[in-house]
Amino acid sequence: MHLSHVLLAIASLVSHICARKLPYAAVDVPFLGTRKDSKCPSVWTQVKAELNTLFMTGDQCNDLARAAIRAVFHDCGSWDTTQGLTGGCDGSLVVGVTPNVELDRTENRGLQTIAAKIKDLSTKYGTSVADMVVFAGNSAICLCPGGPRVKTFIGRKDSTVSAPPGGIPSPFDSAPNLLNLFAKKGFSAEDLAALLGAHSTSTQKFVDPSQANKSQDSTPGQWDVNYYKETYSFATTGKKDDKVFVLPSDSKLATFDDVGKKFQGFIGNQGKWTSSFANAMERMVLFGNDKGDMVDCTSALG
Repeated sequence: MHLSHVLLAIASLVSHICARKLPYAAVDVPFLGTRKDSKCPSVWTQVKAELNTLFMTGDQCNDLARAAIRAVFHDCGSWDTTQGLTGGCDGSLVVGVTPNVELDRTENRGLQTIAAKIKDLSTKYGTSVADMVVFAGNSAICLCPGGPRVKTFIGRKDSTVSAPPGGIPSPFDSAPNLLNLFAKKGFSAEDLAALLGAHSTSTQKFVDPSQANKSQDSTPGQWDVNYYKETYSFATTGKKDDKVFVLPSDSKLATFDDVGKKFQGFIGNQGKWTSSFANAMERMVLFGNDKGDMVDCTSALG
């Protein structure tokens, strides 16, 4: 390889590092079809500056950051391929009231605080709620130490029509049902295994109230692959850190068929996981939208 090619590769890798002081290089994925003639509105740089202060406590991402990540999954992830360019990332988690208030559903418990903050920010900066949900969630991922920078596009419209019920996975569901649910969204076994890794920074309050606030791995303030090692260990040995709560669905998927193989493949492999996660997450945050009508604002993430 020529020296110029080596230098180009190094420069490319450095450009993909998301946040400062990361223990790992975050990975971007290629993208096509956006409005290349348009520039990202400068307001998103201002939004990111405010999110920096909201989502970090010291050098760790905090509960509000965790909630922002969960909010993206619950707004966008209710979609499936039958909905086409409707539903998905449309802000209905926050503003959906027809035929019922989406935020009041059981699966959305605990998201009221971040929903109110997102609504306030969208009003303050003159953006759609839908765009703010995605930008805040991707910013939180980026800010958590070790987190990848997910391609982030702007241009969504809000909808007060609530997402159809049944699109959000249950922590008590069977592995085959969960794989089928994600397949309906266009996700592969690897995509599902990679997206589960968002639990690296999550904590639970309602799955088992008697163990409220326990995290899904031993380092909830960091975006790392400890989640995979610790969840797989629990699934196979029943042993875990007393401060960790393993979701029933995660334990099942860690050893199930192709999902389990992909899940185990992320153990000790941060680079492989961040690449797979960023690829799957980029597609999720476009559910229900046409990227060709949107503007690339990934640079605003920093």
